[in-house]
Amino acid sequence: MTEAGAALVDEVGFDQLSMGLLAERLGVKTPSLYKHVANQADLAHLIAVLAMNELADAIRDATQGRAGRDALVAGAEAMRTFVREHPGRYAAGNAAQITGQEDPLLPASGRVMASWTAMLHGYHLDLDQEIHALRMLRSTLHGFGILELDGSFQVDTSVDDSFTWVVDFIDHGLRSLPEAKARPLQSASGTDSD
Repeated sequence: MTEAGAALVDEVGFDQLSMGLLAERLGVKTPSLYKHVANQADLAHLIAVLAMNELADAIRDATQGRAGRDALVAGAEAMRTFVREHPGRYAAGNAAQITGQEDPLLPASGRVMASWTAMLHGYHLDLDQEIHALRMLRSTLHGFGILELDGSFQVDTSVDDSFTWVVDFIDHGLRSLPEAKARPLQSASGTDSD
């Protein structure tokens, strides 16, 4: 049912999700859906978990075996493609809030961040730089993806060229940072080791 809901929101938009519409698409009566989910919010949350896992997989698969600019380009393209091909589930993933330590959205979101962190590994950033870089990547690529999806780029210049320019600019900025020194090893207790 989660897959069907995800396909539905990709088609009609996340804000149009309803139990009635999903039931109609599945050819069942609406009350039968409540055997699988508690309510529409529960369904939306399950779609968000699915979306974050799929996005993590897409970025991971695209960047596997790559480093530096190659990983950046591949990861950025994977995210852009995911947003274009799955706009409803991407919106669900961004709208969802983690409800606690047992929420499956927590590890799913962590997988997305781990994919981006691995992608940035080739830039040898220190921990503070890495956090800033992750926020910058998410903000820039999310913004570009949403603006493109909404048809907001009206100037008669190739959007693909603009995307390449943005990614090249990010790469140049990351390479211009002073290379980080090796990070201290962490012991099992989380304190710096000698």
